[in-house]
Amino acid sequence: MNVSRFHRLVIFLLVIFSLRVTYGAATQSPSPTDGSLYLGTAWYPEQWPELRWETDLALMEAAHIRFVRITEFAWSAMEPSEGHYDLDWVERAIRLAEKHHIAVVLGTPSAAPPAWLTFKYPETLRTKEDGRKDEHGNRQQFDWSNAKYRELAGNMAEQMAIHFGHDPNVIGWQIDNEYANESYGADTRSQFQAWLKARYITLDNLNAKWTTSYWSQTYSDWSQIPIETFGGNPGLLLSWRRFVSDTWRSYQKIQIEKIREHSDPRQFITTNMMGFFDAYDHYTVSQDLDFASWDDYVGTGQLDPVRNGAAHDLTRGFLRRNFWVMETQPGFVNWSKDNNALNKGETRAMAWHDIGHGADAVSYWQWRSALNGQEEYHGTLVGADGTPVPLYEEVAQIGKEFDKAGPALKGTEPHSEVAILHSYDSRWAINWQRHNQKFDPIDALISYYGPLRDLVHTIDIVSPSVSLTQYKLVVAPALNVLTDEQAKNLMDYVRGGGHLVLGQRSGMKNVDNGLEIERQPGPLVEMLGGRVEQYYALDRDVPISGDWGIGNSKIWAEQLSLGDPQGKVLMRYGKSNGWLDGQPAAITRSVGNGSITYIGAWLDEGTMSAAAKWMVMTSGIHPPVIKLPKGVDLYVRSNGQKCIWILINFAADSAEVTLPQQMTDILAGSKVGAVTLKQYGVAVLSKE
Repeated sequence: MNVSRFHRLVIFLLVIFSLRVTYGAATQSPSPTDGSLYLGTAWYPEQWPELRWETDLALMEAAHIRFVRITEFAWSAMEPSEGHYDLDWVERAIRLAEKHHIAVVLGTPSAAPPAWLTFKYPETLRTKEDGRKDEHGNRQQFDWSNAKYRELAGNMAEQMAIHFGHDPNVIGWQIDNEYANESYGADTRSQFQAWLKARYITLDNLNAKWTTSYWSQTYSDWSQIPIETFGGNPGLLLSWRRFVSDTWRSYQKIQIEKIREHSDPRQFITTNMMGFFDAYDHYTVSQDLDFASWDDYVGTGQLDPVRNGAAHDLTRGFLRRNFWVMETQPGFVNWSKDNNALNKGETRAMAWHDIGHGADAVSYWQWRSALNGQEEYHGTLVGADGTPVPLYEEVAQIGKEFDKAGPALKGTEPHSEVAILHSYDSRWAINWQRHNQKFDPIDALISYYGPLRDLVHTIDIVSPSVSLTQYKLVVAPALNVLTDEQAKNLMDYVRGGGHLVLGQRSGMKNVDNGLEIERQPGPLVEMLGGRVEQYYALDRDVPISGDWGIGNSKIWAEQLSLGDPQGKVLMRYGKSNGWLDGQPAAITRSVGNGSITYIGAWLDEGTMSAAAKWMVMTSGIHPPVIKLPKGVDLYVRSNGQKCIWILINFAADSAEVTLPQQMTDILAGSKVGAVTLKQYGVAVLSKE
């Protein structure tokens, strides 16, 4: 060994020793399977010499990392040739992680098939929309509908489960990785046509539901029906997306069943989704999982706690239980337009923001970059030389805090009296026919979510098909597609004393993405006692005024009418295009102890804030009484026996928060009546 290498080794070992002294040995931390908070990272032992593993795991242990996710891209290392499995190295990695008190989540590697597979079975490659076959050399090049690929992926998952399904240090499984790309080949088209036949039974029924007499689209044989992804018949477009969702679910289910056949029930099964990504219906795909997970990335800029918080709450709503952040950025990414780093302290604030919204785990992608490959510039926790980058210490602080606060947060989750309804059918339907290019259904949801969350601090985002009886207020922004079952669910909710608020473009389409015979809101017109007379895409703002003050409607405006004398007009349009002048912009009607409200305007920030206060007050909701400085967020998690508050300051200046009562500051270990938070400061508080 030359002198310079020796000096580097000595310095490196001193760094590890100093980190263990600073942050405490992980052997004093909770067991990796005790069910409280998990800090994790993505680790790729197959990319590094085995002599390196111990050093990596020692650094993870010093940072209080409690689990690693491995193998989700390691198919070529686990099955070097067809039917010849090499899982011994995985066993050694698991045992070495166990030695360092680090649990393991195994990823099934089907997102990145090996070269031998795609060249031996070219039919497993996906067909792109332009008809060309995808090629080996990236990932997600497989055809998720192909029977042979499903068989081979299922065999790989089965072999992994046979070997590790009862391993005490394997706590769970991730199926595949970030479902994304579908295939458009002849076999997939035949499967789609068979799916349509099972759904519609007869061509006459399909033709009627899709109004195929328009433009002579009428089909006389199932084989004539094409795949359309944009610009086609609305019924065809929606059916394709539903088929894609069902196909992802059946693809995933093959691997789930193989794993469950050979594993302990204590091992969870999840997959990592992507927030507001909408290439498939996440409610459909989630239903066979133990809990949902997602990959939380900022990309360019800094964290937007409102939009990012809504993505958390969306993910929590897939199964209406806590979730995991299976991937998040360690400082910066490599795939965005401008890959700036999060500010110092922002990564810690983002981790606690995740926990506040119901995450029980936060895992960084990735531990160390491969020395080659498509993501060389992506942020990591250690550099290419294997020593910690500056962010490592901040992550180690997060790990120490998770260990400290984990027992208090164990078994808690967010609880809300307010739900916002979210529907993939509606998002797809609007995005295919926006009518105003600025009408983004996610922006519409956020316009309600932000001001409501400021008031009540916790919001559930759920499907319109789930039971709503636990909520005092339900808000449905842009619920464009409304099935008969969902409409009945909403009417039952209102008759049961609930308060329903419908946003613009709601109740316009039926289950087949066809226009309702009734004007908006379709089957809810009678209960509302009013309707939408006409809708208008706006090229300029329209003035509005009424109970919620004076403001403007932007992007969209609907002219409402109110036929029931028991109803009330809440807002009216001012002078604009003549059609809207003086017409109702928002109406409401009481129904027993409940109410139904329709807002036809896209409210500006001021009027939406006032509308949110009206919704909360009318619904009888009494949120925690606390005055929060601008930029400070409150998150509440509880379980009936205990209530935990998490405060985070996203503002540039320090802020002091006076608490309504004495509380225990879990991280500081003291009782406090007020807390002072610097920028990105965090306080985790337990109510006495």
